[in-house]
Amino acid sequence: MSAEKHTPLREQAAALPVLPGIYQFVDGDGIVLYVGKAKALKKRVSQYFVENRLPSKIRVMVKKAVEIRHIVTGSETDALLLENSLIKTLQPRYNAMLKDDKTYPWIVLKREPFPRILSTRRVVRDGSAYFGPYASIGVQRNLLEILHAVFGFRTCKLNLAPEEIAKGIYRPCLEYHLGNCRGPCAGKQSEGEYNELVEMARAMLRGELGPIRRALTTAMKQAAAELKFEHAAAYKHRLDLLENYTSKSVIASSSLGDLDVFALVVDEDVAYCNFARIKRGTVINSFTVQLVLGAEQDPARILTTAIQQIQEKIAGPLAREIVLPFLPEKALFPEQKFSVPRRGEKLRLLEFAEKNARIYRAEQLKNLEIKDPEKATNRVLDALQRELHLDRPPRWIECFDNSNLGGTHPVASCVVFRDAKPARKEYRHFNIKTVTGPDDFASMREIVHRRYSRLLAEGDLLPDLVVVDGGKGQLSAAFGVFQELGIADRVPLVGLAKRIEEVFFPGDPMPYYLKRGGEPLKVLMHIRDEAHRFGITFHRNKRSADFIHSELENIPGIGPKTIAQLLNAFKSVSAIRAVALVSPSESSSDSLAEVVGPSRAAAIRKYFLPLSSK
Repeated sequence: MSAEKHTPLREQAAALPVLPGIYQFVDGDGIVLYVGKAKALKKRVSQYFVENRLPSKIRVMVKKAVEIRHIVTGSETDALLLENSLIKTLQPRYNAMLKDDKTYPWIVLKREPFPRILSTRRVVRDGSAYFGPYASIGVQRNLLEILHAVFGFRTCKLNLAPEEIAKGIYRPCLEYHLGNCRGPCAGKQSEGEYNELVEMARAMLRGELGPIRRALTTAMKQAAAELKFEHAAAYKHRLDLLENYTSKSVIASSSLGDLDVFALVVDEDVAYCNFARIKRGTVINSFTVQLVLGAEQDPARILTTAIQQIQEKIAGPLAREIVLPFLPEKALFPEQKFSVPRRGEKLRLLEFAEKNARIYRAEQLKNLEIKDPEKATNRVLDALQRELHLDRPPRWIECFDNSNLGGTHPVASCVVFRDAKPARKEYRHFNIKTVTGPDDFASMREIVHRRYSRLLAEGDLLPDLVVVDGGKGQLSAAFGVFQELGIADRVPLVGLAKRIEEVFFPGDPMPYYLKRGGEPLKVLMHIRDEAHRFGITFHRNKRSADFIHSELENIPGIGPKTIAQLLNAFKSVSAIRAVALVSPSESSSDSLAEVVGPSRAAAIRKYFLPLSSK
């Protein structure tokens, strides 16, 4: 296997997310060779390029592949279900397992008087309600046990039509006498009461546990108030059983039928549209296309174009129903019914498609960074220039942050980014010299003045952008220094507030909001967080150093070397104090004298003993 030949596949694998999902190896004709699932896509797919660990059959498969497709899921269980569905649909050559007609188990709520709740592997369109599928038969069985324990549904096959019950031909069975059934066959439970429990079970299977918890809690308290403690304990047990329940996956649902899902993510000049095809309630295909935008910026038109391109790619008709985030141009799709969901399973499918579109976008950007780092950097800087209305790309950015604790040990930091990446050798710490007390604005004025007055005095260049951590107050303090130094028109200055990441410009009282999740805001947040980290670390170290100084260097005859010996032996000042307060006569050995000698040990005791008596 040639490493050069498979460089594109390696690049695709390197850009995969570390998230659960399924992956597909596809050949040059677009035929899927293999479908697999992964708990972490990047780690799993990267294993295919470690040649000495692969069987010969897998090496041949990788050699034939020209593309790696993938679909991100919400959990490993979803990945397992989706893998099963795709293998049965696509029948890939290199998948030996899961090609048969074996299916995952479902829970069916039968359409009949006094409905039964049963396990099944066949979804039949008979009006019954199906919930699942479940990746583990054990999970499904446990859930059925919970349902029967909580609600007491019947398990018999009797025809409980009202006229049959009215004949009085049925007698309660052993399940009734054991307390597992409430005897609807003998008229001991009305159909209305039974159907209320059925609706609660239906809600539970949909993942809506709140009403059930409230009903069981009320029944438990009522039983306890009536001194029916055995009944109260039974209700408490049922509440505990509910905690083991997990709602079903969005990857498959018998109630969805056949439909297509489109989700759109739009950047400045590129749009990403994810397509997911649902057949009989199961995801059988999903991929993302990328559209380069020109002058067209209308979302409806962009979505329409994306749907047309995807329709050409799948070389077939669209589903009768299409789920979208908003309506496209309907005239081009006269036979389709469009749905813009606001809740329920269709909304979860739309979110699933949008998530995959965003991940595909991130992978494309990461691929660009791998293949052409300079181009990727220029794109980020151009976006930052455009968003902040700068006259040039900000290749050199500096950010300032203050740090103090109640006005004590005030310090500040300045971090430098070159080409949107940290230049750590250029980071600077500042000890605040002219400010007393917790005055962040005065501290900001001092450090900004010290930084740029020095650059000007030395004839150095100035940065392309300066960011201050804070809102209008810190920004005004820094801008006043810029005006004093005569650089207000030469160096752009912005403030980034932490509350909701709003950007402030000098002289403008209104905040400016960058696009959430956009790269310009990510760069600003990164440099702001780096300035905070760098400053707070310096602040903590300074507090620790001052603490050691105040406690130990005040002792006569104790110098830096002795302090180092003490801390190495006892680890902390509090431990040294505890040892000093123990009289040598009360201990078999004098541990202080063993470390620093008798005279210094006596000096340490003399220092700490008066403190302990205060």
